[in-house]
This record gives sequence, structure tokens and C-alpha cells, in this order.
Amino acid sequence: MFEAQSGRGISAGGPTLVALTEPAAAAGAADAESQVPPQASRARRPGTPGTPGAPGTPASGAPVSGATVSASGILRRQSQRESAARTYARSLPIVPVRARGLTIEGADGRRYLDCLSGAGTLALGHNHPVVLEAVRGVLDSGAPLHVLDLATPVKDAFTTELFANLPPALAADARIQFCGPAGTDAVEAALKLVRTATGRSGLLAFTGAYHGMTAGALDASGGAADVRVTRLPYPQDFRCPFGVGGTEGAELCARWTENLLDDPKGGVPAPAGMIVEPVQGEGGVLPSPDAWLRRMREITAARGIPLIADEVQTGVGRTGAFWGVDHAGVVPDVLVLSKAIGGSLPLAVIVYRSGLDVWAPGAHAGTFRGNQLAMAAGTATLAYVRENRLAERAASLGERMLSALRGLAADHPCIGDVRGRGLMIGVELVDPETGDSAPALAAAVRQECLDRGLIVELGGRHSAVVRLLPPLTLTDEQAGAVLDRLADAIPAAARRPH
Repeated sequence: MFEAQSGRGISAGGPTLVALTEPAAAAGAADAESQVPPQASRARRPGTPGTPGAPGTPASGAPVSGATVSASGILRRQSQRESAARTYARSLPIVPVRARGLTIEGADGRRYLDCLSGAGTLALGHNHPVVLEAVRGVLDSGAPLHVLDLATPVKDAFTTELFANLPPALAADARIQFCGPAGTDAVEAALKLVRTATGRSGLLAFTGAYHGMTAGALDASGGAADVRVTRLPYPQDFRCPFGVGGTEGAELCARWTENLLDDPKGGVPAPAGMIVEPVQGEGGVLPSPDAWLRRMREITAARGIPLIADEVQTGVGRTGAFWGVDHAGVVPDVLVLSKAIGGSLPLAVIVYRSGLDVWAPGAHAGTFRGNQLAMAAGTATLAYVRENRLAERAASLGERMLSALRGLAADHPCIGDVRGRGLMIGVELVDPETGDSAPALAAAVRQECLDRGLIVELGGRHSAVVRLLPPLTLTDEQAGAVLDRLADAIPAAARRPH
């Protein structure tokens, strides 16, 4: 049903810049077998009629007029009934009805390569067999599905697998709190934890951060309107806050932080904690420099400030290591986890040093913190990523994709920067004349990608960064198809009036 998408690297109507057809690692190859059926055929040029994912191409080859009416009706009713706050539904007006691995099939019969992956939730792609098997196992067992925070074999298996994958120095002295179902719930729990443990209320966070949509999480995010959190500079090369970038820019960011905390007239009392993303996702796919992140650990440890690592999007192999902090060898005091740890189902936890565990019974709770299906799916996902070395696979394939995109940038002045880590990739689009962010162009690229059967989303300060978050099971062939379609979309979008 789902055909493989062949990739020749980036062609865009010209010579191939970088080939992505090297033999996959054993784990990648095994995963490809589980995701791509034997009848898969060589794909035609992306966007060509008859190519899976091309506009107007039905999944079965049959007319899709009835399906189109159904899809349009569903979309119309959604716009009439749902909140004005809906987001993805506005930029991606599709009605998914089936999905497997990288591929989504819409009600209109079109197929799409999904490089949004539930905003990073789908580490193994859609409906991976090991996830489905785990969920069916719980359903068929007669086990309770809702148990609040009671102990169950399913929860015990999840906690055991999670602890086996933690940084050893944290796992040896860790506690876990199951929170509500979303990452923002886990962020709230982490902030509450460190404030309770330290008796302090202030918080250190970074420009460009995103930690969720609840009030406390928004306070710590870069777009907060009513600032009650101390903002610190987050290092980046392309738009360095100090105008220098590189190692020097990161060092200046660290020195600013250190000086502010030690200045008796700096206006920053001893905070309850510092929260940081190892890679800023919504902020524009900005990887934290390893040396800078180690400095943040040193600065906080020396001053008795708990360090909170928000790994909601970076965790479970996404960046090319099991946790984003692993690249720098940093062990935080608190890990905030969600998205991929639930294996595509709602689950959120915080893991933290036992010394912080001063909560009284009932000090933090949540009705839906005992999701047995999510725990089973999460256990299967964590184990699959570990056993098949998908973090290492993400590191090698991600580096090749970044290299290919940098080659593309050399031919397109509207690409200001290409950056990322592992399979967390961003392409910042700019005005070639001024170098300013180009959000209208980015939106046009997103639409051109969708027209070619590729789902991407935007991020960054001005929504000018095209983001790729493919599943960790991405094959070389699929990566080539993704890059081909993006390479077609960028010049097509640049030709549009903005």
C-alpha cells in the first residue's frame, strides 16, 4: 500500500549534489524492511503525476471525487466547530485516514511524506509494528487502562526501560514523577519541584526558548508577555546576540550569565532553577554548543541552582544521542520528558535527583498520569531505539542531510543558514538583499512542499525556519525523496510574489 520514495540526493533539475544512497546501517536496513512493503517500486520525480504523494494521485489509482467531498466536508466542519487557536490544521489542510512509517494518506487519496512526525512525537514513525504490538498486548491482557498512580507491571516495565537509558550518574540516584499527558505539564512539574526544593521562586531561562503553553511554561518561554523570569542569551552562530558567533559568541553568553548571577546589583536574586533546551526547536533549530552547555552546568552547580534540561523534543535519539545533553556529557538535576517516550501516545514525566524529592504526598498529581497504553508503547519505543542504535543512525543520516542542504544553500541565496543535530534540522530563509528573515517565503516553501507531498513546519523567531523532524526509522531512500521535494519547493516558492 505504501510505496518507497526513491532519492537521488538533491537534484532540483540539475546535477546531484549529494547522494544519500549509501548502504544503511544494519538497524536502518532492518527498520526499512519493517516499514516498506516488498512491492515498493522506484519512485518517479517528486511531484510528477503518478508519484505517491503527488497532487491528485489517488492511493489506489481509482477516482477520488467521493473522497474529496468527504475531506472537504470534514475540513469545513472543523473550521466551523474548532477553536481559532488551532494551528497545524490551518497550514496543513489535510485529513489523514491511514499512515505507516513516514507516509500519511489523506482522505482525498493523496500521500505525503511526514517530516513533522507529531512535532517529534513519532520516533518510529506512524503505526510502527512494535508499538502496535505493545498496545494490543495491553488491550488483550485485560489489564486496567486507568489506574491513577498505582503500581502496575506495565508501569514497572516502562520505568525500568527508561532508567536503563538515562545518563548513568542520574539513573543511580533518580526519582520519577508521572505528570499529566503533555510536555507542558512536565515543565510545570519541574518548575514546581525546584521551587519547593530550594524555597526560591525565581527562574533562569533563555531567549528563544519554548517550554509549552500553560501559564508557567509560557513564562519561561521566549514569547512571554508578562516577564517574571530572568532572560539569558542563548548562543547561536547565524544571529549571535553579540554579533560574533562561534566559540567567542558562546563564551560571551556564558560570561554574561555568570556575571549577572554574581553581580550584587544585577537585580537577580538566587533562582530556583535554570531551564534549557539542548537544541531549541521552536526557537529555530539552534543546537547549544557543547562547551557552553558544560559551562551552564558548572555555573549552576557552583551556585546550588538546579539545572533542568527540557528534552521533550530532543530526547530518545532525535539529536543523534539518546538525550540531547549527552553530546556535552552534562548530567542535569531534572530531565523533562514527553513526546517520543510515549511511543506516539500521551505521556509525560520528570526524572530528577533524589535530593530534590521533598514533596509531601499529594503535592503534585494528575488524573491521567497512569496511561497504561502509553507506557507500553513507550517501553517498546525506548527499547527499539536502544536495541537498533537509532540514535547513532540519526547522527550519521542527519549529518549527510545537513551536508546536502548546505550544498543546496550554495545555489540559493534565499537560504541564509542550514543547521541542526541528528534528525532535527532547520533551514532559515532570508531576503537575499538584506539578510532579514523571510517568513512569507518560508510559508510559501511550506505550501510548495505540501503540493509536492511533503509535510514540513516552520519555527524560529519570525517563523522563517523550515523544520524537518522525520522519524528515526527514515531510510536513505526516503531521505533522498524528502530532500528532492524540498529542493524543488524552494526555487518554486522564490518565484512566487510575496
